Amino acid sequence: MIKKTIQFIKDVRLELTKVAWPNRQELTGSTTMVIIFSILSAVFIGVTDFVLSQMAQFILR
Repeated sequence: MIKKTIQFIKDVRLELTKVAWPNRQELTGSTTMVIIFSILSAVFIGVTDFVLSQMAQFILR
């Protein structure tokens, strides 16, 4: 059990050396895109919710 755990940790460290970590510019660009997409999604869901609730109120009157 201990040998398997040690081997697992060694394998994880080896795989982490193969990872292509993003530089600061790539990270900033990706973060900006995620924030913009989140805001646009929130606006879309908010507008859709408002329209559907107004339609429901109109139908139920």
